Amino acid sequence: MRSFAHYISKHLISFATFILILLFLNAVVFGLTFQKVVTEDYGTSSPHPMLEMTAAAATPERLSDDAAQKLRQNHIWAIYLNADGQCYWSVDLPDEVPKSYTIQDVALFSKGYIEDYPVFVWNTDDGLLVLGYPKDSYTKLTSNYYSISALRRLPVFVLGMLGLDVLCLFCAYYFSKRKIIRNTEPIVSAVETLADGKPVSLHISGELSDIASSVNKASSILNRQNEARANWISGVSHDIRTPLSMIMGYAGRIAENESTSKTIQEQAEIVRKQSVRIKELVQDLNLVSQLEYEMQPLHKEMVRLSKLLRTYVADLLNMGISDSYNIGIEIANDAENTMLECDARLISRAVNNLVQNSMKHNPLGCRILLSLRRMENTIQLIVQDDGIGLSEEKLQELKEKPHYLESTDERLDLRHGLGLVLVRQIVAAHEGTMTIDSKINCGCKIILTFDSTDTIPKAHLS
Repeated sequence: MRSFAHYISKHLISFATFILILLFLNAVVFGLTFQKVVTEDYGTSSPHPMLEMTAAAATPERLSDDAAQKLRQNHIWAIYLNADGQCYWSVDLPDEVPKSYTIQDVALFSKGYIEDYPVFVWNTDDGLLVLGYPKDSYTKLTSNYYSISALRRLPVFVLGMLGLDVLCLFCAYYFSKRKIIRNTEPIVSAVETLADGKPVSLHISGELSDIASSVNKASSILNRQNEARANWISGVSHDIRTPLSMIMGYAGRIAENESTSKTIQEQAEIVRKQSVRIKELVQDLNLVSQLEYEMQPLHKEMVRLSKLLRTYVADLLNMGISDSYNIGIEIANDAENTMLECDARLISRAVNNLVQNSMKHNPLGCRILLSLRRMENTIQLIVQDDGIGLSEEKLQELKEKPHYLESTDERLDLRHGLGLVLVRQIVAAHEGTMTIDSKINCGCKIILTFDSTDTIPKAHLS
């Protein structure tokens, strides 16, 4: 986790550095934008320096030629008033500007304008010096003055810089996010794969190499555990097979021995049947383990499911089943020639488990229907019965998909049936789905859905 924290901290520091650089660039752009305005409108030609210079060069009789020339260069007019508001002299005074003023007039224009000219005053020992700047050069608010040119540029500057900042921040966020995703996506995918029980191997350098090593280590540990578990199940299955065969053999001989009593023969038959059941459970357990850990190779081929179902039903009837069970088959016309790339042995095993499951839970008999139908680009294999069905609680337990190693009891039987667990594994190995629909006293319906691959021509049907 230290490496991950260092990785995040590094990106946060990079982002903070970027913001500081952006602020610096804003200051530089601000300076370049308002340099001319500041140097011209707030430089030596601004009101205060010009008033100070003109007042120093002014007398009641005249204004020095240098001062007058400087006023004309900056398009500034001037008027010098005595204590009575009469004009001593003026420089480039506009025609609409009067030459005499009352004390009220002075009080008004000293804070603002004369005929829309922004004016600025300087009090001297001999009178009042008034400088008038061109219209639309300055705006005056009380005793302050502002450059109209600057005020006009300010909104454009603010909006432009705000838009540029937002764009830069978005680009930084986008590229930073893309870089983080590019670096962390392999790790996230590996964790998701690891959660599915599959091994992973990451090869990442840099700050996240420690996390990648931890994921690889966890994958290696889980892989060894899974292999050990699967090997243990396979070994137990193999070790059980020999003594179980001996038990079944001896039980069969006792059951067929006419010299033994009927009670002993019945008990021996029970032992034989339960031994067969244990053998089937062990085989299913071994197969489920191999499928779950992908140790069972799939021998896929193009199979016509309608033919597979008919063959299975024929073999089942030939083996002999109780008359209390009625096995039916129903193939839709559009599903008759549908082909599926699958392992025929495993699909037959799944169908058999579903049929046996219906028989097991309906000991008094029921009708079992095997049907096949097409739904757009999928094919559905359905096994349903009209037996006692399942309660909502039992159905919910089945949908929770319990792990088979956590669901056994002392009888080596499963709470929810190892047969359904095996069917689910077989369907998953063929990238299909299994749906269970059942209600009390309304039977049980299990739908296996696969992606259909092809339909064979009638000329090639066997």
